[in-house]
Amino acid sequence: MSRDTLIVFLKRPRAGEVKTRLATAVGAATAAAFYRVLADEEIRRTTPMSGEYERLFLFSPSQAAAEIAAWLPGETLLPQRGADLGERMAQAFADTFARGARHVAIVGTDVPWLSRESVLEAFAALDRSDLVLGPSNDGGYYLLATARPRPELFEGIDWGSASVLAATLHKAEALDLRVRQLASLPDIDTLEDVHATWERLRPLLTAHADLLRRLAPS
Repeated sequence: MSRDTLIVFLKRPRAGEVKTRLATAVGAATAAAFYRVLADEEIRRTTPMSGEYERLFLFSPSQAAAEIAAWLPGETLLPQRGADLGERMAQAFADTFARGARHVAIVGTDVPWLSRESVLEAFAALDRSDLVLGPSNDGGYYLLATARPRPELFEGIDWGSASVLAATLHKAEALDLRVRQLASLPDIDTLEDVHATWERLRPLLTAHADLLRRLAPS
């Protein structure tokens, strides 16, 4: 590996393991099916054209390899390593740079409107910046990109809180990093998020009548 690399963090789309906040409102099976739709759309939209960048899928749990391979045949799949989200992200960056990557970006699967154009923008920005962040509307970020391992950015963060982005920017300032922020995008964690972005989400659900019925605003 010698080029820019996009890491996609994902989970197996199994009821009870994904979209747990949404599941409290619509049920675990519906939440899992919805997670699969969001992930499939983001995967489709971030598929690189020839030579643009490599893409790796890092999955959890580690024993889900067969399920993930059936879902994403032909893709490069690796298990996540680490005790918590911060450790798993830091390890992912370290491993990917060790494989020879020039620039590395990491994303989750909660932002179906993330595109390859945004990924390319992040990689290009690293020619002039040390850190690129894509802010999300919940106080976190949907993308983080660097040109070298920076494990400090993932230490002591209250993951899942509304302070993730602010805490990361504070760390970047303390490290004297040049930061570039991309356009903010909404991610989808709760039923309120679904309804707030319904006009954008609805076209993704046209082939999923049950999800349309269960998730549509009343």
